[in-house]
Amino acid sequence: MESKNPVFNRSRQSAGWQGATPTPGDLQNMYDSPSYAPSAPPAYRTMTIDDVVVRGFMTLGTLVVAAAAAWYLNVSLGVAVGAAIVALVLGLIASFRMSTNPALILSYAAFEGIFLGAISSAYENLYNGIVLQAVLGTAFAFGGVLTVYALRIVRVTPKFIRFVVAAGIAAIGLMLVNLIAGFFVTGGLGLRTDSPLGWIFSVAMILLGCFFLLLDFNSVEEGVRQGAPEKFAWQCAFGLTLTLVWIYLEVLRFISIFTRSD
Repeated sequence: MESKNPVFNRSRQSAGWQGATPTPGDLQNMYDSPSYAPSAPPAYRTMTIDDVVVRGFMTLGTLVVAAAAAWYLNVSLGVAVGAAIVALVLGLIASFRMSTNPALILSYAAFEGIFLGAISSAYENLYNGIVLQAVLGTAFAFGGVLTVYALRIVRVTPKFIRFVVAAGIAAIGLMLVNLIAGFFVTGGLGLRTDSPLGWIFSVAMILLGCFFLLLDFNSVEEGVRQGAPEKFAWQCAFGLTLTLVWIYLEVLRFISIFTRSD
């Protein structure tokens, strides 16, 4: 006899009974079936460290090729500034939208490379050998920070992340104020001059770049651990490239200060 209890009726409908009384064979099948359901495979391939390495090489490779082309073609300062503006816009879009679009990220790398190639060529013309020193310094910083992170000498905690992000915003704000002040006072606030204040600020910017590298490594590790989609590797590669560009430019400026002092 069919029950008038709506709870029972819903239970039967959800179990696929459709109001019919189960036969002894149905009951036996229910008894023999396993009490667990196998986990469904993910709908996407998850990210691995190899994915990040491959995308990182592609992004950095695009940047280096574009920089070499700009250096070889002796790109003018006006073109370099225009490329820097385009790279800034693309970088902001990729950052705020957390984009994983390969075309967007590789385009950023190409325009950033044009700017870096022109700037590096200008510095090399003034100080012979400075670009090689800056590249080696950036590579050393990358290797050192990776070692520190792998050995867990510095742990990336939520408090540490908030500190680094706040320091980055403050640094960008100071550089903007220094730039504006430079229109009225020679040297602005003195943050980019050959002075003790300028030296301290340059070292602080290099250290801040290294702190952001720690955040990048942590982002990669957390993405792999939590099973992020494969396409997230593009965002990780973009973050690493952005940070390495920051460190390279700051190392280049810092070396030029002391080369000029000599």
